[in-house]
Amino acid sequence: MATTVKIVDRPAGWKRQSYLWGTVQGLRVTFGHFLRNWPRNLLGRRAQSDIVTLAYPEEKRAYPPRNRGLHRLMKRADGQVRCVACMMCPTACPAHCISIVPEESEDARIEKRPRIFQIDELRCVVCGLCVEACPCDAIRMDTGMHAWPTIRRADAILDKEELLSRGEISSATQGGAGLFWREKK
Repeated sequence: MATTVKIVDRPAGWKRQSYLWGTVQGLRVTFGHFLRNWPRNLLGRRAQSDIVTLAYPEEKRAYPPRNRGLHRLMKRADGQVRCVACMMCPTACPAHCISIVPEESEDARIEKRPRIFQIDELRCVVCGLCVEACPCDAIRMDTGMHAWPTIRRADAILDKEELLSRGEISSATQGGAGLFWREKK
């Protein structure tokens, strides 16, 4: 079987053969952007242009309405955590950022509760699957706050006390005895 060779001609002209012309075109675009922002750069005031910038500490962009925010643990009416350590949220979490260590509960109605409940915010992908998997409305992501920057990794691991400090008493009823079921009877 014979091998065929295709001969490719070199591009003609100095514009196609050198990098100089490509560099000049790139600098032209950069210089055009610089001139559109000239008043802001030189005089320190905002230019009337199509380039959108924010002076971050003074101006903040509003979060979208569907922003989830940081996690929080909800409380019962007696102030105890609503979580029953059923392990549904760590099972549903794709990033494996939730760790729960259960313990026996003093309350006879509740079998167990979390002794340790930790969420690693650096590993969390903010998907909300933990909230969807929770059968007792114990965990929510509706704080509207974003994770703060940290220097140490240990500062990004939220424990049970910190999660409960953001929580409030939940009015949801456990065991399927909600308003929806009362209306159907």
